[in-house]
Amino acid sequence: MSTRILPAVGDFDAARSVTTLLSQLPDAEPAAPVGDSTSLLDTLARLASESLDEVPEVVLVHERIGPVPALELIREIALRFPAVGVILITADASPGLFTAAMDSGARGIVALPLSYEELASRVQTAAQWSVGVRRHLGSGADIPTGPGGTVVTVSGAKGGVGTTVVAVQLALAARASGSTVALVDMDLQAGDIASYLDVQFRRSIVDLASVQDISPRVLQDAVFNHTTGMALLLAPGEGERGEEVADRSVRQIVSALRSRYEVVVIDCGTQMNGANAAAIEMADTALLVTTPDVVAVRAAKRVVRMWKRLQIRKAEETVTLINRHIRNTEIQPPLVQKITGTNVAPIAVPANFKELQPVVDAGRMQDLDAKSTVKQALWALAGELGLVKAPAGAQGKSGKFRGNDRGSIGLRRRGRGGGADPQTTRDS
Repeated sequence: MSTRILPAVGDFDAARSVTTLLSQLPDAEPAAPVGDSTSLLDTLARLASESLDEVPEVVLVHERIGPVPALELIREIALRFPAVGVILITADASPGLFTAAMDSGARGIVALPLSYEELASRVQTAAQWSVGVRRHLGSGADIPTGPGGTVVTVSGAKGGVGTTVVAVQLALAARASGSTVALVDMDLQAGDIASYLDVQFRRSIVDLASVQDISPRVLQDAVFNHTTGMALLLAPGEGERGEEVADRSVRQIVSALRSRYEVVVIDCGTQMNGANAAAIEMADTALLVTTPDVVAVRAAKRVVRMWKRLQIRKAEETVTLINRHIRNTEIQPPLVQKITGTNVAPIAVPANFKELQPVVDAGRMQDLDAKSTVKQALWALAGELGLVKAPAGAQGKSGKFRGNDRGSIGLRRRGRGGGADPQTTRDS
C-alpha cells in the first residue's frame, strides 16, 4: 500500500530538498508542496470534503511555515484532521521542542539537514499510525475529519452600530434550524452578550487562555449552556482580564469550537487586538457591521484598510452589513460597496428600534417577535451566510454566494446589497 504525503514547506530550497528525498521513498506518493499554512488547511479541507480516502496519511510541516506558526498549525491539523500523521521538520531537535511538538499532536520530528534514513523512518511510523487510526475508526461518516463547523465573525465599524444584536440573532437563527451553535463574546473588555441574554456566569473565555490542550471536557466546562440550546463562551466580567487572551489562545479556542459545533458566531466588538484579529483571520465569513451614515461608513473604510495593512483580511474577503437601513437615505448599499471595496450583504437590516427596545431592556433577545422586521432580515441573512440548515433536497436561492474554501468569494467572501436594519442602544 502506498503512502500519500503532503509537504508544507515555505522555503524554496527546503521544498526542493524535501521533494527530492520523498521521491526516493519506496511506496510513497508525494504531492506537490504547499507554501503556507492557509493553503495546507484549505487543501486538507477540500480533500476531506470529498472522502476520507482522499486525505493523505502523512503531512510534513516545515518549521518556517507561515503565517500560522508551525506548532499551532500542527495543533489545528490534529484537531480538525485527527487521522493524519503530522511530522515537524526543524533544525532544533532539542528535547524541549520534541516535547512541545508531541503536545501539539505531531507524530515525529525530522532534523535538518534532512537524511534519507531518518525521513523514511519517521514517514513510515506516521503512516502506520494513520492507517491504524483509520482502521480503528472505520470508514463511516462518523470519523471526525474535515473542515469542521462554520465560523462567522461579526465586527463593528464603530461603537453603536449593532454588532452584538447581529451576532446574537445570527446565532439564534442557526440554532433554530437545528444546528449546534456556539456564540462567543470576543469583545474582551466590554462584551455584552451576557446582558442581552440575561446570563449570570462564572467562567469565561479567560479560563481557556492558559490551557495547552483544550479537550471537549475542558471546553464544556468553560461554556454556558443557554436555555435556547446555544453554548455561550463569554467575555470576562472584569474587562482588564481580556489582556490574558492572546492570539495563540484564540487560534486554539476557535479550532476547538469549530471541531465541536456546526456553527460558531464570534462577536469581535469594535476594538481591534491580537485576539479578535486571530479570530477574523480564521473565519469562513468576516462580517463588518456599519450604519448608512458618513461617519460609520468612513469608519468601515478605516477598518478594512487596517485589516489589509495587518494582513488580517482582504477587502474582497469581507462582507459589509448595513444596519438601520432607510430606503430614502443618500447612502445606499452600492455606495458603501464602492467606498469600502468590500462585498455588501444582499440583505440590509431596517431601522426599527421600537421592535428591539423591549427585549434589549429585558435582556431577552431570544424573545424578539417573529414578526419583527429586524429579526426577519437578520434570520434571512443567516440563510444567505449558510448558517441555517436547508430542508433535505432544498437548494439555496443564492447559490452563487456559497463556498467553503477560504479563498473563495461570496458570503463567505461574497456580496451585493439591499434590505434594511436594526437600531441598538449600544454596540458590544
